[in-house]
Amino acid sequence: MDAKRIAAERAADYIQDGMVVGLGTGSTAYWAIQRIGQRVQEGLRIRAIATSNASEKQAKELGIPLISFADVQEIDLTIDGADEVDPNFQLIKGGGGALLREKIVASSSSKFIVIVDDSKLVGRLGRFPLPIEIVRFGYEATIHKLRELGCEPVLREVEGKAYITDNGNYIVDAYFGAIADPKELESKLNMIPGVVENGLFVDMADRVIAGKRDGGILELERQR
Repeated sequence: MDAKRIAAERAADYIQDGMVVGLGTGSTAYWAIQRIGQRVQEGLRIRAIATSNASEKQAKELGIPLISFADVQEIDLTIDGADEVDPNFQLIKGGGGALLREKIVASSSSKFIVIVDDSKLVGRLGRFPLPIEIVRFGYEATIHKLRELGCEPVLREVEGKAYITDNGNYIVDAYFGAIADPKELESKLNMIPGVVENGLFVDMADRVIAGKRDGGILELERQR
């Protein structure tokens, strides 16, 4: 079985009756939503908040009841993927383009479970380019300010056109190399006018479930 799917289905087992659940976005979160939908069809009673239009569409097709933040103040459990996870449970997310909504949902959750295949476990963040969501107005100026932080920023494109997020913004993929201090960098990035949010998820993950290619599972829990 696919390593991503192994991790995703294990994480879905943590969902209990009556929970409000955050649904992540991306290729690994897809499998979690599939399993959650199966459990709902088997009688699990939950309500869910999706982090993207794609995840919302998938959840609706599976019969998962969806709500908004107008209906609830706190999410019990969010399950989402990551592009990189370091030994301190710091993350890079946003490869799927939904980092802003993902961070809003994760920060509103009592528990945040990260699901990955074991290739996403790294000694230090930064091999994967850091996604940064920016507003379209004056984006050239914002990119210039990002470059001054020592990265090589590249405007994300799809089929030759600038990628547009579900929020109507651009994404810059910033090549920093090894990130020595994720918390400090996160703060510096969000101080730049024009930056909406960045893909560093600092001190947010509670549990990491990594699927292995041999079918095994590695579960790590952050000690608070």
